[in-house]
Amino acid sequence: MTTITDYPQLRRPEGFTQRGLGWVPWAPPVAEAELSDVQRHALVEASRSASPYFRLLARDPEALRARTLTDLDIFTNEAGGLPRWERELSAAATSRVNGCVFCASVHAKAASRLGGRPEDVQRLLDEGVDARVDDRWDAIVDASAALTLTPSAFGAEHVARLRAAGVDDAGIADQIAGAAFFNWANRLMLSLGEPEEVGAS
Repeated sequence: MTTITDYPQLRRPEGFTQRGLGWVPWAPPVAEAELSDVQRHALVEASRSASPYFRLLARDPEALRARTLTDLDIFTNEAGGLPRWERELSAAATSRVNGCVFCASVHAKAASRLGGRPEDVQRLLDEGVDARVDDRWDAIVDASAALTLTPSAFGAEHVARLRAAGVDDAGIADQIAGAAFFNWANRLMLSLGEPEEVGAS
């Protein structure tokens, strides 16, 4: 039987943040020293072996490898479509709606770093997806939120707004893929563990 771990003394974050957070699993991950060659191959990037999240997913290496290759193709294949920072914005908006504090922190921080707009990103975290910024930002955030609340809420009006804001069809596909991936990833992360504050208390 799998041992489920609770963390009564965990320093849980009090809200959404761009600070780096830790994450603790409720079920035991594979110990880093015990990762098999197949599990290390599934990580794709060797540095991911330090993450308890990826070592937990390594219990199903085939699914982990497919998940990670999909993630990397959506967010790092910049041969056309949205710039990376706007893909991160889509992931951050999706995570904000889903309440995934850890994912929102990672992707909000990336959107800030790559886009150079940390104050706007912080408004998204503080005020939610209804915070208005500019036409292009709002179109990306609103499309991501619609896909998150219920996919059928996303429609022709969202595509029209994205196009009017200068997003081409490849960029619209990137926005949809970023939101869709994080609607799945948020649910996985939220069901397997929880975020924690790290560093000095």
